[in-house]
Amino acid sequence: MAKLEIGKESKPRYEFRTFGQNFQREHYYLARLSVPVPEKVWVRTSEEIYIMSKTNDVNNTKIRDEKMDIKTFVEEKEGLEQWKPLMKKVFPVSKEELLNEIFPAFKVEIPELTQDSYTQEEFIKIVKAHKDLSAVRVKKLRYGYSVNDTICEYAEVLINGAKVYTINSESTEIEDILKTMKDVGMDKYENINYLQAIKRVIGWIDKPLANEDFQK
Repeated sequence: MAKLEIGKESKPRYEFRTFGQNFQREHYYLARLSVPVPEKVWVRTSEEIYIMSKTNDVNNTKIRDEKMDIKTFVEEKEGLEQWKPLMKKVFPVSKEELLNEIFPAFKVEIPELTQDSYTQEEFIKIVKAHKDLSAVRVKKLRYGYSVNDTICEYAEVLINGAKVYTINSESTEIEDILKTMKDVGMDKYENINYLQAIKRVIGWIDKPLANEDFQK
């Protein structure tokens, strides 16, 4: 079995992820149990824009560094989710790509497109004008770990300025994730992906995150 390497692509992984306001205990165990990881993933930051759709929960679209990245849900197995890349595209994007690939992924009414191509700024303007779409600013401060041969992280996340925390374990091997969840203490929480977390924070889903205790 090939060992997963953080930051490198592999076959579609299964993932457990959850969001809340306090995972200090779980973070402590994650750091304690982790084997050494490459220095480049000790701490990472990013600023992204997630394109949220009221009618879609299976395609995850985000923009980072002028690149659009869409992943699609494959299946759920033993409470874990599997996602795979659907498309990656550097702006500008063509009218044909918007009509045939991007807007169909949002599962919304396709707006009138009058240009041959669109920059990121022009695309975001279309999104903001659409009644079923929203462009959500997300900033991440991520700490990388590896437990039981799974890729893990603990992160502070700002969703349109609202601070939440997330913790995860992902791998191609389901049993390794389940063991990590138990060892770290994540197994008592709901599996919440980024789409669901963002929709809860911005009020599109009337449901709390995994916990709402203050960080101390």
